[in-house]
Amino acid sequence: MTAITSDFVAAPVLPKWVVPVLLLAFAYGVVPLIGSSYLLEAILLPFLALSLAGVGLNILTGYAGQVSLGSAAFMAAGAFAAYNFNLRVEGLPLIGSIFLAGIVAAAIGIVFGLPSLRLRGFYLAVSTLAAQFFVQWALTKFSWFSNNSASGVIDAPRLSISGFALDGAIGRYLFALTIVTVLTFLAYRLVSSQTGRNFIAIRDNETAARIIGIPVLRTKLLAFAISSFIIGVAGVIWAFAYLRTVEPDGFDLDRSFQILFIIIIGGLASIRGAFFGAALIVVFPLALSRLGGFLFGDLFDSGVLDMSQRIVLGALIILFLILEPDGLVALWDRVRRRLLFAWQST
Repeated sequence: MTAITSDFVAAPVLPKWVVPVLLLAFAYGVVPLIGSSYLLEAILLPFLALSLAGVGLNILTGYAGQVSLGSAAFMAAGAFAAYNFNLRVEGLPLIGSIFLAGIVAAAIGIVFGLPSLRLRGFYLAVSTLAAQFFVQWALTKFSWFSNNSASGVIDAPRLSISGFALDGAIGRYLFALTIVTVLTFLAYRLVSSQTGRNFIAIRDNETAARIIGIPVLRTKLLAFAISSFIIGVAGVIWAFAYLRTVEPDGFDLDRSFQILFIIIIGGLASIRGAFFGAALIVVFPLALSRLGGFLFGDLFDSGVLDMSQRIVLGALIILFLILEPDGLVALWDRVRRRLLFAWQST
């Protein structure tokens, strides 16, 4: 056993930055050239938006240990804030609208994060659920947010940065990819810093964190603010780049649970886990639809697909919680280590 372990430790390991750089080179240089409009608009754009939302929720839940069921509310806050900043502040660039929208989402996150100073676990989850119902009610009740649209559904503004139009599938994909890349890098640096270690300390033992001098209350609110900022920007990508409309129904309770499922399946306290989970959530309905259509033909309609998706996803979550609590990212690391060991043994 000792010899096996020593051989494994001696195996060459690539620097951490190599794989992300190669993935980004492929995403920027190859995908726009070979990707179809369907791939970009129906798969990659929702994947990028949901991945970023998963990163934001993972900071709050995975790293800081604060349960939240109101992610879609913060997405909606970001999307509607960006729309109104773009509409009502003349000359404000698109990036400025997105940044201010993130600030608005962060402020709302802090407000609904205040109960975390007193509540924990299930009770905190219920209090954050109030954000979901309140934000949807406010966006529906006050037509000012949707520019007095009778239907409440408004077209997203034209995507343009420094005079370059990004309205096509490739432009919207590159727009989303750039924002996701920047915010994911910043999130990775954050969780690797002292602030990230403070989050983990509070998650593991709040009393011990307070004893060693960590400002627990301020750190919790900081986690809510950062998480809501990222999720709010994800909402902008979801509305502006993917849906191309801004509407409350695009950010319903199902979306909040979807983001929660992403971090559970992908892996809590893992930036990579958000991308693994989002990939499964986006690709799974398409694969299930193709498989169901192949096996059952016309009997497998949209209603059966939706019910089957819910059943299978529920079963997957239960299996992951029982068999692999650390999610897909842990499963991937285990498979990679075994393949590396097998390669070294040959």
